[in-house]
Amino acid sequence: MRAFGYLRPTGPAEAVQLLAGGQDARYLAGGTNLVDLMKLGVERPRLLVDLGRLPLGGIAPADGGGLRIGALVPNADLAADPLVRAAYPVLSEAVLAGASGQLRNRATTAGNLLQRTRCLYFQDTAKPCNKRRPGSGCPAREGVHRDLAVLGGSEHCIATHPSDLAVALAALGAVVELLGPDGARTLPVTDLHRLPGDRPEEEHRLLPGELITAVVLPPPVPDAVSAYRKVRDRASFAFALASVAGVLAVRAGRVTHVSLALGGVAPKPWRARTAERRLVGGPADEASFAAAVEAELAAARPLRDNAYKVPLARNLAVRLLCTLAETGEVR
Repeated sequence: MRAFGYLRPTGPAEAVQLLAGGQDARYLAGGTNLVDLMKLGVERPRLLVDLGRLPLGGIAPADGGGLRIGALVPNADLAADPLVRAAYPVLSEAVLAGASGQLRNRATTAGNLLQRTRCLYFQDTAKPCNKRRPGSGCPAREGVHRDLAVLGGSEHCIATHPSDLAVALAALGAVVELLGPDGARTLPVTDLHRLPGDRPEEEHRLLPGELITAVVLPPPVPDAVSAYRKVRDRASFAFALASVAGVLAVRAGRVTHVSLALGGVAPKPWRARTAERRLVGGPADEASFAAAVEAELAAARPLRDNAYKVPLARNLAVRLLCTLAETGEVR
């Protein structure tokens, strides 16, 4: 048992001050990821700052349309919310695809976004890992990497980001609201996480002490439909081998709007910008969808045991786009 301190702040500003004070501290929300990592010895904070009683819950309409989701909203409540289910079904489907019912009752919106990789080498403190111990190496590249990244990785890290929720939020163009020692700011979800490059230990763009207070969704795209699909090794409680979140609007056989994000294939939720640019204004048919997704996946750099992810992600994305086009076309 490693001793650690525990504090329960009375407000967000106090929580930020506690973490910005230079201590080796971590925010504690649902604890579904952090507590596991503490048990493994991967995380060894000297202080836990419990956010559980802060006023950071609730789901409500945002100014100018859209939806504002509090950082501490449990995943189960987010998936079941009538506003989310009606206007953003891709988000509800993504949350329900993750973890188990028990974990969704505890896991929070912000905690889900900031959960850490499930790479076997990262979780085993007896093994090297550049993310955990910079400069020690990435044994996954020559070792067990079947589940790891084919896009956006580097010589120093090929870990994948495990969140389903984050993939849907990336496709929706969500923004996170942050509070830090220097005040409040916002950041697009697509900019929240970093690719590893030569600094895999730097996983996100939060400043020291910054706290996610909410996630804001833009207004739904008129006439668009959305959905989330995930492939995994077993039917439930498993992380994605590949997943896709899509929002598509079609009028008279042409794509008028598309946003697409891939999960399970990169160190962060992968917004498919190349595919999107190729699709907008073009025909909404399987051949166009396939060509656009293949152009996106041309950047893939698979290794010995994870090359299957490239056709898997391609087929999953094309099938989702075809389904959305059939169900949502406005004539």
